[in-house]
Amino acid sequence: MDQELSSIFQLETRRLLWLIGITVAMVLAFQYLELPYGGIQRIVFSANKIPTSDSIRFQAADLPSESERFNNMTFLNQANSTGESATVNETRTSEEKDNVSGTGLISELGRESSRSLGFNETEESSTVQSTRISNESTHAGNLGLSSYNDTISHSPSRAIIPTNLAPPLSPTKVSPNITPPMSSNDHEETDFAEDEKLRPVQDDVNILRHNSPINSVAPKKTKGSQKPLPEVTTISEMNELLLQNRASFHSERPRWSSIVDQELLQARSEIENAQIVNDDVNLYAPLFRNVSRFKRSYELMERTLKVYVYREGDKAIMHSPILSGLYASEGWFMKHMEASKQFVTTDPKNAHLFYLPFSSQRLVDALWVPKSSYGNLIQYLSNYVDMIAGKHHFWNRTGGADHFLVACHDWAPAETKQHMAKCLRALCNADVKQGFVFGKDMSLPETVVRSPRNPTRSIGGNQVSKRKTLAFFAGQMHGYVRPILLQHWENKDPDMKIFGRLPKSKGNRNYIQYMKSSKYCICAKGYEVNSPRVVEAILYECVPVILSDNFVPPFFEMLNWESFAVFVLEKDIPNLKNILLSIPRKRYLQMQMMVRKVQQHFLWHNKSPVKYDIFHMILHSIWYNRVFTATAA
Repeated sequence: MDQELSSIFQLETRRLLWLIGITVAMVLAFQYLELPYGGIQRIVFSANKIPTSDSIRFQAADLPSESERFNNMTFLNQANSTGESATVNETRTSEEKDNVSGTGLISELGRESSRSLGFNETEESSTVQSTRISNESTHAGNLGLSSYNDTISHSPSRAIIPTNLAPPLSPTKVSPNITPPMSSNDHEETDFAEDEKLRPVQDDVNILRHNSPINSVAPKKTKGSQKPLPEVTTISEMNELLLQNRASFHSERPRWSSIVDQELLQARSEIENAQIVNDDVNLYAPLFRNVSRFKRSYELMERTLKVYVYREGDKAIMHSPILSGLYASEGWFMKHMEASKQFVTTDPKNAHLFYLPFSSQRLVDALWVPKSSYGNLIQYLSNYVDMIAGKHHFWNRTGGADHFLVACHDWAPAETKQHMAKCLRALCNADVKQGFVFGKDMSLPETVVRSPRNPTRSIGGNQVSKRKTLAFFAGQMHGYVRPILLQHWENKDPDMKIFGRLPKSKGNRNYIQYMKSSKYCICAKGYEVNSPRVVEAILYECVPVILSDNFVPPFFEMLNWESFAVFVLEKDIPNLKNILLSIPRKRYLQMQMMVRKVQQHFLWHNKSPVKYDIFHMILHSIWYNRVFTATAA
């Protein structure tokens, strides 16, 4: 009897479980088919269950040929793309906050048309946001990508197809830090002012990042890694962070061994044990953190370093250097790097570094649609890396840790910090608060080149005895620092020549003459931390006063900037004159002399690079960072 009751009980239990299972399946199917916003995906696929990027990007041979659903998006082969307006639903989680202003008309050679886009990431998981990408933007995002399929059939570009519809965009709000749209020519120090362009408004900007099918993971912090950064990171704190990261940060282990790994480790040992240099006619020791290490590292770079330059890429964006204007640094480096017979190798097996030769300025010029997000720019770079990883296996060996890029445009940090996060990045916009990684990334000098035929034209300045002005600044009111500077010092003191935009003059003679006849040149940030005034001050032999919190100065891993520049916190603008007057004359004379000495490291040369010039300094910083982050398989 007991056995009969037990059997009946088990049978009924099975029936009940089947009934519950069928009911749950029907509910899930109903939600999947009926709910307009794909709620079932958010129920089933929590964030910690979504496949990681490493399992997708770096196994290019396993890329699916059929459409696949991933993180609220469906990715199809480019051949299946309809070209219709696409809507992207984006859920973002970030430990960082990018805060950039969002309206106004810009010039500075298109700099301010490309200045901060106004996206704002919270420190906690944000709500689901949606961005509507126009037909024009969608087509622009595919520029040149069709050529990828001609180059590599097994790694096609993929279009983004929405799985749901986005709600209407919220009304535009004007940032209180930005003046209303106005027509003007900014940046007196250049000859390259162009028509004003509208920057996209803040509510219109969303970045295609965490929803990308190959979303790279930023380098993980190791034990002893840097602590959370304060609101303002002083130059002394940056020094500590550099030393801290140099000791603790290393790139991921290569997936298979190569002789180049041992060569890098051997180079590191030789640099760490460099012979003491007491005198060198070409190097002024006080300019450097450790001139002995620099000299040995530079010698090893000249003797050892081989760079493989990828040939792939659309000519409108890749391999097309711009040699004049505000962003000329990336163009001149590309020109000299691709033409180098000393460093470039055609055999990637021998390469210590791999160069991704894209121009961040060309990218914006070719793809950015005014008043839109720059998600299509990020997607373009994502597709480019997909193509590189699919055609060559070198990216997959280190996850991109031995690849580098040189990008001067202000958007470059945001464009590259996901899909190229593990790469060595040389960035003009070197902002501690924008994900700059000490010991891996390097600060790229922003140089204004007026004459590509003679980039060193008009350098030099007056003797100290003829420098009658204590401090000089002129520029448009971009960002929040410059208006404060003028509020306190414009027309307030004859020793402080602080202006807005100077009247236009041929060859910007007024601006240049002020720099050549001033003791100190104020390098105040605009929308971003970087400014070409830093290098201009050096070229005109004026001691730079860097008024930009959290800005990492160029070649920071090598140069002792406090020996030839003054760093003033933004909060100390009201006390600016007293700070400068407190510097003893003897100290000023030393700094001014050292500015003249360091000048050779910031010069471009037209025909071919010269030892220790800006090209070699950029390449050396990339080489040095790779040497000290490399690990063996």
